[in-house]
Amino acid sequence: MLIARRFQAMLAIARGPFLLLTPAVLFPAAAVSFQLTGGLPLDLLLLIVVGALAAHVAVNALNEYQDFKSGLDNTTRRTPFSGGSGTLPDRPALLGTALWLFIGAFLLMVLIGAYLSWRVGPGILSLGLLGGLIIVAYTRLINRMPMACLVSPGVGFGLLMVNGTVYVLTGDFFAAGQSVGWAVFFLVNALLLLNQLPDIDADRAVGRRHFPVLLGVVASVRIYRLLLLGAYGSVVIGVVLGLLPWPALLALATLPLGLMITLDLLGSSGDIPAMVPALGKNVLLVLSTPVLLGIGILLG
Repeated sequence: MLIARRFQAMLAIARGPFLLLTPAVLFPAAAVSFQLTGGLPLDLLLLIVVGALAAHVAVNALNEYQDFKSGLDNTTRRTPFSGGSGTLPDRPALLGTALWLFIGAFLLMVLIGAYLSWRVGPGILSLGLLGGLIIVAYTRLINRMPMACLVSPGVGFGLLMVNGTVYVLTGDFFAAGQSVGWAVFFLVNALLLLNQLPDIDADRAVGRRHFPVLLGVVASVRIYRLLLLGAYGSVVIGVVLGLLPWPALLALATLPLGLMITLDLLGSSGDIPAMVPALGKNVLLVLSTPVLLGIGILLG
């Protein structure tokens, strides 16, 4: 029973439901790798998934630890999509658990990255180093730099994770993989941008300077629209240039949902409970779009 409770607490600190983002963005990367080579080395794919999940757990656990230490967790109005898990404010004795979960996940990511670099070549080494830097710096440093805060999630999941996956599975950085990587880049940035909206007041109080803090809800929704345009545009450009097969346009099926989200947010007038349904729809959009993209690539 004690072990089960500890595991549940660790899963909460890792923000378990949010970890679905990792396999969602890895799927089109694996699909485009299969399209390029006609096969997938399953041992490498398994290591990629474990390493990517370790990286995601590491950044989440460190964020939970640092937000509690800074006092932010005690002022944040939580929603299912923002404000952290609430585990540490409810159970402060788990603070050490959060730190050790970060350390363990980070070391696992480093070990897998080192092995993959030895196995397939040093081409992914620089990607891993940049990804590790983003994980360590995100909460305390990057959140105080508006542009870096906007793009660093997409850099980590899109430009690094997707392109690194394609490199490990194919041996090269193919343009098709970069097309997928840019689509994921814009989608993940859009996810984190909207999830910052309910935290504007609390984040401002601790010195964070992301775009929702600086510009407010309406301007942030406009930025969100541009990010969606970049995501869908990356897919369209990839198809037009012949990098992706035409069924990849299946990813555009979520475009009407994106329009609904912007209208819902603009109609919320900054009221946090009114934002929550739109944030839920955005999670659905960000998870389903890369999955549809991967399905389209395989159909092609």
